[in-house]
Amino acid sequence: MNSPTKWHEKLPQAARDYIGTTRLDEVECIVSDMPGISRGKAMPANKFANSSKMYLPDSIFYQTITGGWADFESEDRFTDPDMVLTPDYATATAAPWAADTTLQIIHNVDDQKGNPVPFAPRNVLKHVVELYAKMGLTPVVAPELEFYLVAPNTDPTQPVEPPFGRSGRRVAASQGYSMSAIDEFGPIIDDIYDFAEAQGLEIDTIIHEGGAGQIEINLPHGDPIKLADQVFYFKRLIREAALRHNCYATFMAKPMQDQPGSAMHIHHSILDNKTGANVFTDAKGGETPAFHHFIAGLQNYLPSAIAMIAPYVNSYRRYVPDHSAPVNLEWGRDNRTTGLRVPIAPPEARRIENRLAGMDCNPYLGIAASLACGYLGLKDGTEPRAELRGNAYDAEDALPRTLRDALLRFEASSEMAEILTPAFCSVYAAVKWSEQDEFFQVISPWEREHLLVNV
Repeated sequence: MNSPTKWHEKLPQAARDYIGTTRLDEVECIVSDMPGISRGKAMPANKFANSSKMYLPDSIFYQTITGGWADFESEDRFTDPDMVLTPDYATATAAPWAADTTLQIIHNVDDQKGNPVPFAPRNVLKHVVELYAKMGLTPVVAPELEFYLVAPNTDPTQPVEPPFGRSGRRVAASQGYSMSAIDEFGPIIDDIYDFAEAQGLEIDTIIHEGGAGQIEINLPHGDPIKLADQVFYFKRLIREAALRHNCYATFMAKPMQDQPGSAMHIHHSILDNKTGANVFTDAKGGETPAFHHFIAGLQNYLPSAIAMIAPYVNSYRRYVPDHSAPVNLEWGRDNRTTGLRVPIAPPEARRIENRLAGMDCNPYLGIAASLACGYLGLKDGTEPRAELRGNAYDAEDALPRTLRDALLRFEASSEMAEILTPAFCSVYAAVKWSEQDEFFQVISPWEREHLLVNV
């Protein structure tokens, strides 16, 4: 059992500060499911204090985004056994939008024998990070979060529209980096800052992107698991801040047909565990073989991992040339038309930006997939293609352009199965095939408009 005093001592300082001298009312015991939705149980704080673990059925990881269930064509999955969840106190953070004093705590997910459940998304990322550790390396990431603030959309048959800003006018597109455009959402941005501060989450920068009501939040670089936890928390935080102001926040890859898509760009660097040095930079400040091997890994293996960073049918609508989204696996220095960009940085901060991931991906799985590809490149020791110095939108398309094609590549990759575990790959593919089947049961407005009386 937890002692109330002792478990409070395990909390991060921000969580302790949030509780302060008030009475803690509730604890939300949560995990990320396959889409990245927060699942779990809420319980009174005194009940949590007298518990050391809780149980959830492993079927929460078989559930599709619509609430359906993956079809495994097997009875093995339908016994619905319980998993054992134990709190990771380092993840404890406030739920500042709640009416009562509430904490959220991400839980570790093990089977009844004490082994990590291999298809729990957070465990997938932990496994990939452990593979780096066995090579004497520590990966460092910095995600960028793009999302839209949109008008409330209570009728899914109607198109999503930009919201009305503080001025009373509907917000416009093509306002990248505009401070006035950010000011239109001043009250929402203020709540995002306040919520983040209460939760102990650090924001590097906030900017207005090119879409109408499109915002980008950049997070400081750090440990992949901690950063994925933060993205997981930020998605809920941002939605709650928007709802306070009669607005929706959406992380769809392409919510509006005439606007740019939303990405989760992932910046990567790798540290040597003995020296703490960035292995992408040599003693003279130049690029190392490891730097080029990592790029080669992304080029060679991302096509097999696209299903993890572009996980829905809608995700592939984002891959449109000249709409601020890459459609290639080329790499270049300070070149935003390439899928793999090397930003301007001092030698010690040399990094590689994967611009292919959509904001609709599960952050644990998106980061795990990207790191897995880079890991395979380091392991293979292969060289990337020559740097592309011009307009990469003119380059040959090397990406799967549909979820179906991406899933076929994913299932055919023995390398992905080896790195991410066959158990995860089996469950993930089953969930995604089920979602695609569900999508194709729906007749779209385009079909009714153009086919109903014309064909």
